[in-house]
Amino acid sequence: MTLLELFGLLRKNLLLVILLPIIACVGVYIGSLFLPNEYTASTTMYVLSRDDDPTKSSDITQSDLSASQMLTSDVATIMKSDRVERDVAQQFGLTNLKGYKLNVTNSTTTRVLSLSVTGKDPQMVADIANAIVSDTSKVAQDVMRIQSVNAIDSAIAPTNPSGPRRLLYAAVGALAGFFLAVAIVVLRDMLDTRVRSGSEAEAIVGVPVVGHFPAIDA
Repeated sequence: MTLLELFGLLRKNLLLVILLPIIACVGVYIGSLFLPNEYTASTTMYVLSRDDDPTKSSDITQSDLSASQMLTSDVATIMKSDRVERDVAQQFGLTNLKGYKLNVTNSTTTRVLSLSVTGKDPQMVADIANAIVSDTSKVAQDVMRIQSVNAIDSAIAPTNPSGPRRLLYAAVGALAGFFLAVAIVVLRDMLDTRVRSGSEAEAIVGVPVVGHFPAIDA
């Protein structure tokens, strides 16, 4: 089937091609309304090393930059460790933090870390984010040459939900509905074995068509 033939089929079944994506879009959007809202609280922190000396020259060498990057990466790993998760969960009377999504990012040129916590309770996600920063600082001081991990911006309870992304779900539903409509049109055409033109009859029988009966209105 050529692309031109496909466009012809879609044009003949234009109602299906239009209605099915709309139905899928509306259905997915309505379904997403039953999903609980999610909230995200964010905080940023600075990793302070014990080697930091305020009287030291401000010139930064490549080795200093590499050491800072490694130090920050190590702290980010500690922040996502089972020890920190277990300690924070116990502070809030939880078994674990599986109901919350943690995302830790670190800059490649600074010792600034960013943490975001996503969950269903806006106040709880902010409290957990701040608790993780505090506990990470304690663990890092115990196991690394870290003076402290200081919060730059403490997490506050978000007022607006961060998810679910209902409009995105609806757009994906509309796209899926369109592809389903195309599949139905193509499949129905392939299963239709009726001879609808002289050219199709020639292709099937192998002999030329010598005449046609005109359509006569009753």
